[in-house]
Amino acid sequence: MALKREKKLILWFDEISIGDVPLVGGKNASLGEMYQKLTSKGVNIPGGFAITAYAYRYLIKEANIEEAIKDALAGLNTHDMGNLQERGERVRSIIRNTEFPPDLTDAILDGYGKMEQRYTKGVDVAVRSSATAEDLPDASFAGQQETFLNIREEDPLINACKRCFASLFTNRAISYRHDKGFGQFDVYLSIAIQKMIRSDKASAGVTFSIDTETGFKDAVFITASWGLGENVVKGAVNPDDYYVFKPTLKEGKRPIVGKRVGSKDIKMIYTDDPNEPTKDIKTTLEEKQSFTLTDDEILTLAKWTCIIEDHYEKPMDIEWAKDGAEGELFIVQARPETVHSQQSKKTIETYILKETGPVILTGQAVGTKIGQGLAHIIEDSAHIGEFKADEVLVTTMTDPDWEPIMKIASGIVTNKGGRTCHAAIISRELGVPCIIGTEHATEKLSTGQHITISCAQGETGYIYEGLLKFDIERLDLENIPKTKTKIMMNVGIPERAFMDGQIPNDGVGLAREEFIINSHIGIHPLALIHYDELKEKGKQDPEIKEIVKRIDEMTAGYPGDKKEFFINKLSQGIGRIAAGFYPNDVIVRLSDFKTNEYANLIGGHLYEPVESNPMIGWRGASRYYDEKFKEAFGLECKAILKARDEMGLTNIKVMVPFCRTPEEGKKVIDTMAEFGLIQGENALEFYVMCEIPSNVIVADRFADIFDGFSIGSNDLTQLTLGLDRDSDLVSHIFDERNDAVKAMVKQVIDVAKRRGIKIGICGQAPSDFPEFATFLVECGIDSISLIPDTVVKTRLAIAKKEEEMGVKADEG
Repeated sequence: MALKREKKLILWFDEISIGDVPLVGGKNASLGEMYQKLTSKGVNIPGGFAITAYAYRYLIKEANIEEAIKDALAGLNTHDMGNLQERGERVRSIIRNTEFPPDLTDAILDGYGKMEQRYTKGVDVAVRSSATAEDLPDASFAGQQETFLNIREEDPLINACKRCFASLFTNRAISYRHDKGFGQFDVYLSIAIQKMIRSDKASAGVTFSIDTETGFKDAVFITASWGLGENVVKGAVNPDDYYVFKPTLKEGKRPIVGKRVGSKDIKMIYTDDPNEPTKDIKTTLEEKQSFTLTDDEILTLAKWTCIIEDHYEKPMDIEWAKDGAEGELFIVQARPETVHSQQSKKTIETYILKETGPVILTGQAVGTKIGQGLAHIIEDSAHIGEFKADEVLVTTMTDPDWEPIMKIASGIVTNKGGRTCHAAIISRELGVPCIIGTEHATEKLSTGQHITISCAQGETGYIYEGLLKFDIERLDLENIPKTKTKIMMNVGIPERAFMDGQIPNDGVGLAREEFIINSHIGIHPLALIHYDELKEKGKQDPEIKEIVKRIDEMTAGYPGDKKEFFINKLSQGIGRIAAGFYPNDVIVRLSDFKTNEYANLIGGHLYEPVESNPMIGWRGASRYYDEKFKEAFGLECKAILKARDEMGLTNIKVMVPFCRTPEEGKKVIDTMAEFGLIQGENALEFYVMCEIPSNVIVADRFADIFDGFSIGSNDLTQLTLGLDRDSDLVSHIFDERNDAVKAMVKQVIDVAKRRGIKIGICGQAPSDFPEFATFLVECGIDSISLIPDTVVKTRLAIAKKEEEMGVKADEG
């Protein structure tokens, strides 16, 4: 029976399982496995059948073309682009022009006929390659061969199958097999004939069960664009992207911790021409500016991604599509993720730019490395033979034909593409820094120009003029000692949280809202609250009209209530930080902009007073309960509430900055309660910044109303010493190690220990001065929060100090 099955020319998906890779290749085996095992769990998989690898071998034997293929490949040199291109084309031509044996043609058409009976006459199918060595743990064969979409009727189907078999010998596939140590006849090709999903009328994309940039395993990363998914896969569009946090998703929460609108300039749709069954058209302005998926659809895809990952017990790379006719989502293929799942997490490598220079343009960073060299612009794969090793490849987008030169590039820059496009996936696998979606790289850069590309500064990738100096630091995670004193981090950039959270830590002692508000929102909250009023005034006032225009541009994707833009963006930023460090505590400091800083936000000058000394003016706690700002503060509270309750990130604690008196603290706590943040509810704790001498002098009274203190050494130093830390004239006096400052610090730690409440420090001093950190340990502080770059060296110093004091890490 098994022998008979092994010699079948076609097998239906419900006859196939994951153990059938030798028979039907990785893609088909995975489709069959999911079709059999996961549809009962609610995962939608389109039906279809596989043309087997035996059918391919049967074709080669019956048509007697093996020797002709071997002759065409004789003298192959994969490092000579001309040689590779010539020999690849000869082999493909042999296979394309070979007639199928009649029984193979009959088997394929019989299978297609059954699909017509199930669906409709002339049913539209996808013809996808599935190699027998595809998606081995250390060899990503996916994408090496061709896919043909919207194939209808018998003759076009047979023609597509011929082209698909021929694509086993694309230039990139020949080169890839050679580089991975496979013989050219060691890999066979199966073909998937799969019912098309009408995503040309909706959307499609890719989802990963792991963060593609950092390897963070607790996030689902989804990309999406209008039309057929091919444009996302090959990088022809800059898609939307979304992040979902897996642990609380599995608890039934709605943890969408990231949403970004991509430009989505084109979409691929059907045509009625069997010779050109698909075409690209431009998207409308509304399509460009709107999200392709609803929150419910994002969460459904994330749940399916988790189901698939749990089934295979490994990180997965998945393609999905939405049927515009039926409104349903489908999974069209799944394969193992082949980059981060193979990397050891025993060490962390950090690239650090040591100098800066003029920024030529920016895009999305792929990976976290820095590369540099001479830019080389190549617009067409016909010219890849001109590329030299260690140059920076600059192009519109890549496809698998470009892989032979991608592996010798010092960096890659593209105009188009999202984080799951071909250029991104292959550059990650090769370990080459890559910046995608720059839009204008081929226009703004010049061949022969010295450039540095940095992917080491968060999600945004920077292309600098010149060859800038950079360092590489390697951290051995196996030799980091534990300490009794908690070592936490100061974090403000959500995009760094998934990476920073992998450094040994005890949570976040200071999560700043200011970066999120500045960089992800950029608009004064009162301008969003009073948007309709501003729009009306803008009819008469040109300045306000311009403000309204900028608000409309920045809130694309949020056509309704503009307040939701603020709440969603802030909750996602906070949520991403909390997710990166979950389940450890993440202490979120409420916004601490000064009036001049708030005024710099769009529309801010309409609502902010001019103060002569904003540093000690209307900032922190004094704003929150003030009727002039209270409704704006309410948006912050709703964002935190959403992150805690809707996303399930209850590791978030709240910290009140610049709280001058205990009475003011009570007013803030009462105001937060009005907006749903209730102390003690769902384990919510409120901390207060200890950064004003009054916080120390009456610390007992503050301890009556707050759950803990966090010392802000910057403001405490300036207010203890009576100086403006922004003034160059007195900056030489500013020193956290001053005896008066240290006396203040010790005094408040003593009060906290006596009262049995938590106390930590989140100021700059322990990051800058290791001796100040050891002083804090001597005082018995509970936690020290540091910038990520200094976490390891400070932990080592504290471990040494605790050892000298006879303190054990497991005490307390």
